[in-house]
Amino acid sequence: MKRRFTGLAAIAAAAALTLSACGGDGGRGGDDAGSDSTDDAVTLAEGDTIGVSLPWLGTQNWKEADQIFKTDLDEAGYNAIVQAADNKVPNQQSQIEAMIEQGAKVLIVGPIDGTQLGSVLEQAQASGITIIGYDRMIENTEAVDGVVQFGSIKTGEFQAQALLQGLEEEKGDGPYNIELFAGGPADPNAQLFFDGAMSVLQPKIDDGTLVVVSGQTDFTQAATQDWDNGKAQSRMDSILSGNYSNEQIDGVLSPNDGIARAIITSAEQAGQDIPVVSGLDAENESIAWIASGKQYSTVAKPTQEMVDQTMDILDSLAAGDGLPEANDTADNGAKEVPVYALEPTVVTLDNLEEFFADNEDIMAIINDNK
Repeated sequence: MKRRFTGLAAIAAAAALTLSACGGDGGRGGDDAGSDSTDDAVTLAEGDTIGVSLPWLGTQNWKEADQIFKTDLDEAGYNAIVQAADNKVPNQQSQIEAMIEQGAKVLIVGPIDGTQLGSVLEQAQASGITIIGYDRMIENTEAVDGVVQFGSIKTGEFQAQALLQGLEEEKGDGPYNIELFAGGPADPNAQLFFDGAMSVLQPKIDDGTLVVVSGQTDFTQAATQDWDNGKAQSRMDSILSGNYSNEQIDGVLSPNDGIARAIITSAEQAGQDIPVVSGLDAENESIAWIASGKQYSTVAKPTQEMVDQTMDILDSLAAGDGLPEANDTADNGAKEVPVYALEPTVVTLDNLEEFFADNEDIMAIINDNK
């Protein structure tokens, strides 16, 4: 089998680094770090089948994951089955069932709905398959051996902190009129992003620094079904027309970059000054908007880093060492799941070029939009 550059020493070093950096976030803000390798984890060999089940290809990060997994698994000598389910849970369930039938030794699963895969993954577990969650927690089942993700609570905290920083820098003294948007309610990360953000924003709402003019402060009010940009823009249109005829909106908490751009477009069309808007995923179009001053910030969760961490797990299985030690755990409602947690990074105009200095394609986008 072709061997990747990352060895077990590198895995251990990376785990130690992310443990220090993440501060025990583990996606849900859990405190318990560390996890022993699963005793019955598979041992991989060249030509073994690895199934990768992605929720959809509707955003840049999932398109990147699709391509990188195909390339990296092929280069490592595996038989890769990489599929996306078009954001339809029955599709994902049937695709996973097919991967089981095709003899997958490991399943890497980015769930559409973290609560809806227990039955099919329990079938996989009963067949001796190792199951790794990717980016999102798999909930309410013991049929998950570990999860690779950037800390979701930490991500939300970073989004909120960036929003506050941008308001201070660009809108002068408060109080500030803001609105809150969240991601798709089926995605377990969406609630966690929002909870992390509100842990920072709620005290400022309580003391009057921030004013949510619409009064829509609950996750259920802020959620955007299916992470749909069009639905987010329609909601923003309604908020502005109903609450801002005589007010300026200063800032918006946005759960990702696509929704951020929809929010900004809505504000521009309503004749508002561009509000300070957060984001997530460092999508190319939003990088261009940050470079030009239209979007204030994004939170980068590099897809390559998540895939690399997942491939490190496969390296450990191929070496016969079982699952490597995780640097955190999280309660999924049925068990404490080992979490291979990575650290997100806030990106604004101030650090944009520094963060992407080694990426020629992104630097070209930045330079074209200054």
